[in-house]
Amino acid sequence: MIEILVNVGSRETRAALVEDGIVQEIFIEHADRRRLVSNLYKGRVTRVLPGMQAAFVDIGLERTAFLHVDDIVSPPLEEAEVTPAAAAAIDVRRLVSPGDELLVQVIKDPIGSKGARLSTFITLPARYLVYLPAGEGVAVSAKIDDEAERIRLKSLVSELRAGEAGGGYILRTAAQGASAEALREDMGYLERLWRHVRGRAAEVPPGSVVHEDLHLALRLLRDELSRGVGAVRVDSSEAHRCMSAFAEQFMPGTSTRIELYDEARPIFDLHGVEDEINRALERKAMLKSGGHLVIDQTEAMTTIDVNTGGYVGHRNLEETCFRTNLEAAEVIGRQLRLRNLGGIIIIDFIDMHAESHRRQILAALERSLVADRAQTRIVNFSPLGLLELTRKRTRESLAHLLCEPCRACEGRGFVKTAETVCNEIFRELLRQERAGGELLVLAHQAVVDRLLEGESAALAALQGQIGRTVRLQVEALYGVDQFDVVAL
Repeated sequence: MIEILVNVGSRETRAALVEDGIVQEIFIEHADRRRLVSNLYKGRVTRVLPGMQAAFVDIGLERTAFLHVDDIVSPPLEEAEVTPAAAAAIDVRRLVSPGDELLVQVIKDPIGSKGARLSTFITLPARYLVYLPAGEGVAVSAKIDDEAERIRLKSLVSELRAGEAGGGYILRTAAQGASAEALREDMGYLERLWRHVRGRAAEVPPGSVVHEDLHLALRLLRDELSRGVGAVRVDSSEAHRCMSAFAEQFMPGTSTRIELYDEARPIFDLHGVEDEINRALERKAMLKSGGHLVIDQTEAMTTIDVNTGGYVGHRNLEETCFRTNLEAAEVIGRQLRLRNLGGIIIIDFIDMHAESHRRQILAALERSLVADRAQTRIVNFSPLGLLELTRKRTRESLAHLLCEPCRACEGRGFVKTAETVCNEIFRELLRQERAGGELLVLAHQAVVDRLLEGESAALAALQGQIGRTVRLQVEALYGVDQFDVVAL
């Protein structure tokens, strides 16, 4: 059974997707940092970069957003220009210029130091349909694999849109089994929404929000309820009323699945969701066999190292490595969803010599990613035995949402030892040799302790060499690798 748990707080809303008692995904939305994906803005082009075939667009955020030429709706080519080479080599300067005002949609949230990614290919989702104002024709979700149903749905929408002005539609997975009346209602809603968007875009100044996507709780109902979700439990009576009303209006027959959770025990204590969040912030993910994964995020990529840990196996080394890797492949798919890791991902499985074992590991990893809605692409094992894959990144990872770089190590993940810092202090004292008076060393407690104990003889010798007195003072706010030498 699949259920969704929603925890509503004053400053953030959290949700967990739980399948058969196991947490699969975590969603978090802060009140002052709501997700921007799918929001529509009226933007102004600030810079055009021909070398990157892109433009920077001011949409009113802290950082200008990025618009690539592939994400700009191109005007139709003149008949004489219609060649494959011409179509593939459209210059961004032909499409936009500094000062142009555009209706744009966010397709990727700002991540780290990068601004939001934009597109002028607007998409407006409803319960069963997605409307593409600049598109054409009717497409059906690949997850609807019944050919007869695909034909039925496509025919229905084609008939309903006959005579309408432009635009295309995509039938979502939730449309499977939908009636003509339900599809007609969706189309009517999307038509009204598009009229509202166009009207507001004409009125507001550049840098303004034209249309915001639903907040987290309602977005989950729209996107997840059709995926076999048996129950939605929410711990806020106000959010429960809002979600029930939304379901009654847009998803008739589903409001009975939305339950108000009013027990004393916090809702995220169910199924250990709170513990899962804390574990997902750690580098190490344990395997039942005793092995473990070490997961490291960097700006360029995420690396996952598989280790046997305490698992020693029962037969031989190859079999032990294979069993650990097999379990790791099954766990990695869930960890990618749980931590929302995206971009380039490199997995260092334990070395295996049997090609059949490698094929089985690859198949296990593919199975673990079947339920993942994010687009993934697995590349085979490299000559070095590393498995490479990419996972589409549209929002920040769980760690980036909930954590910040360590102020002591500035995100490096390590600090200098007290011994190393003592040697640096000695070198700095030598540089101060010619100044007069005493020298005061401000440092962390661990460094001062080492100077007074393990390095006391070296410090005394140095004072004799430079002919100056050195005083030590503990600075409580300093990190281990921070110090100052002050001439008094």
